[in-house]
Amino acid sequence: MLTAPTHLFCFSHLRWNFVYQRPQHLLSRAARSLGVFYIEEPVFVDDGPDMRISRDKNSGVTVVTPILREGLSADEVNGAVRRVVNDLIADVRPSGWVSWYYTPMALEFTRHLTPDIRVYDNMDELSAFAGAPQGLLDLERELMGKCDLMFVGGQSLYEAKRNRHDNIHVFPSSVDTAHFRVARQRAVDPEDQKEIPHPRIGFFGVIDERMNFDIVAGIAALRPQWRLAMLGPTAKISPQSLPRAQNIHWLGCKSYDELPNYLSGWDVGIMPFALNDATRFISPTKTPEFLAAGVPVVSTAVADVVNPYGAAGHVKIASNAEEFVAKIELLLSRPKTRWLSAVDEHLAEMSWDKTWARMMLHMASVGARSKVAREAQLV
Repeated sequence: MLTAPTHLFCFSHLRWNFVYQRPQHLLSRAARSLGVFYIEEPVFVDDGPDMRISRDKNSGVTVVTPILREGLSADEVNGAVRRVVNDLIADVRPSGWVSWYYTPMALEFTRHLTPDIRVYDNMDELSAFAGAPQGLLDLERELMGKCDLMFVGGQSLYEAKRNRHDNIHVFPSSVDTAHFRVARQRAVDPEDQKEIPHPRIGFFGVIDERMNFDIVAGIAALRPQWRLAMLGPTAKISPQSLPRAQNIHWLGCKSYDELPNYLSGWDVGIMPFALNDATRFISPTKTPEFLAAGVPVVSTAVADVVNPYGAAGHVKIASNAEEFVAKIELLLSRPKTRWLSAVDEHLAEMSWDKTWARMMLHMASVGARSKVAREAQLV
């Protein structure tokens, strides 16, 4: 790259306004110095094609949603999205730009593009998720072959893929400590939580096939005097399949800004992940967020939670409902002072600002190597 990039075009399988997580944290920071366009998966309607463009007022990221006609074949969908992307780039006319991928499926409509740098931010092993598209692994191999730079969202995912790319770097989930630290000062309870008695045991995040519902139901049955506050949207499962009990409260999706108010009223947090292919490589963003909020937490033995958080004593690890209950009881009886001191020391080395700054350095290094290579060709 001969000049610093002016724009970043991100291709993602996630809706910008679904759950505030890694893409939103990173690209909001990118938008402080770059024009950032976030291209979502299409929305299908009775007529089309078109594109919906909106600017996120908090981050400055421009969200682009292709609007396509119902009933198109896969090839027709890819062709229509390709035209949307071409029109967008023609309108923006970036002088130097980065294509940033969260899904290899986007290659179907972007492989013809010629960005200055291609980056694959591999935050999850998407091929292991329920409903993963056919051909995902083949497209990932192609994307890794095309990308100048690859980031992965956790240590276990890095270990699995470190030998498949020559410029790969691990960036585990970080945290906006200031945002969640507000929860340490007891806030006024939100309306749908204020009547829930204590002890309150809380979870927040997407509720899908990655959750062990037997553990949730088991905790509720073993300790009917406890109340479980469960926050988050359901995905790829029927809401009717959720365990029901008088002391389980499914409170639905909450915005990122609302989370500290909810967490401030929780006594213990839980991360009852199922241990399956879909969770083998996850690095849950909520782990450091619970800690920054000052909420002690119990988790199943997800690899990137066990190390470093479990090994350091910041998070308790349990494998079934009985063990969860025992660990929760321990945390309910334990003073927080020493634990919080150790947690804060750990979190002091983490921030999304630092993560994005380090990613920018890697992109600058790729640009510098490209410039040297091009100059050598001219000699």
